[in-house]
Amino acid sequence: MFAGEGEGDIYSRFTNPNTTELIERMNALERTEAGVATASGMAAVFSTLATHLDAGDHLVACSSLFGNSLYIIEQILPKWGIRYTLVDIHDHDHWEKAIAKKPKMVLIETPSNPGLDLIDLEWMGELCMRSGVMFCVDNCFATPILQKPIDYGADLIIHSATKWIDGQGRVLGGLVQGTKTYVQPIFDFLRRTGACLSPFNAWILSKSLETLEVRMERHCSNALQLASFLESQSEVRKVVYPFLESHPQHDLAHRQMTMGGGIITIHFTNVKQVAFEFINRLRLPSLTANLGDSRTIITHPATTTHSKLSEEQRSQIGIHDGTIRISVGLEHIDDIIADFGQALSSPR
Repeated sequence: MFAGEGEGDIYSRFTNPNTTELIERMNALERTEAGVATASGMAAVFSTLATHLDAGDHLVACSSLFGNSLYIIEQILPKWGIRYTLVDIHDHDHWEKAIAKKPKMVLIETPSNPGLDLIDLEWMGELCMRSGVMFCVDNCFATPILQKPIDYGADLIIHSATKWIDGQGRVLGGLVQGTKTYVQPIFDFLRRTGACLSPFNAWILSKSLETLEVRMERHCSNALQLASFLESQSEVRKVVYPFLESHPQHDLAHRQMTMGGGIITIHFTNVKQVAFEFINRLRLPSLTANLGDSRTIITHPATTTHSKLSEEQRSQIGIHDGTIRISVGLEHIDDIIADFGQALSSPR
């Protein structure tokens, strides 16, 4: 087994029965042939980049990636001689020019966090395939229930299992799924660097997968109803949700996603205090930087998840002082709408 000539569990840093079961279940959901589990979602992102990028390589990524992913790309990878190009998620011409230069890897996130912008997976997959570029998709927001990037040519699919996969805010975890060719080197990297998932967390996440589909159906149903309600309120300047007809990529969302997801982004006037006062009037949601919990969660991205980005960088991906991200929970929709309604109508 140490020589790789036989299968079996040797040491929990890189293999144990609980982790194996979780990976196999995720392979079934994502329709992938291999996977690895990591200590967190960011460990999944970092191990993917650190494994497959060497000095002199070029990475092309969307500029609307999660803030910590951008930090790795902009602050850590250049120290190792790895070049990068960040592309506006909507700029097709820039994507085509950047990928035509044959970078080593393309990394995207769709829907984006928290702007909920989409990339056409079929178009991007064909573009990467023509250029022979490794195609990686962060599928955290959609989960394999809403979209399967492997169907569009993705080589690697990344998850923060801490979010919807766990679904109850209990444990940290990450996953990378894909072809054996690209997953095996990540397994070898993790075996030696130690960002492993604990067997207990793997067991929790594996059990959570048994309810993922029914939970996502409720999250998405609640989110669509809440988004429709918020869109009717004059106090809210803008509501962003992929399955709203007002979303500029509404047709694309219906084409590549089975449901609209559990995240809504709303925008008030660009004044931080207005957003904070609204958050403080809410009674039901949890105020944290997490998402994907059974409870509704409210987050102010400019001062939490994306606070390390400059104001200009945040503005480019649609984050302003008046931006609020809502992770819609499993509570009864009448209770959710009632609370958001009272927070909007309360005296200022």
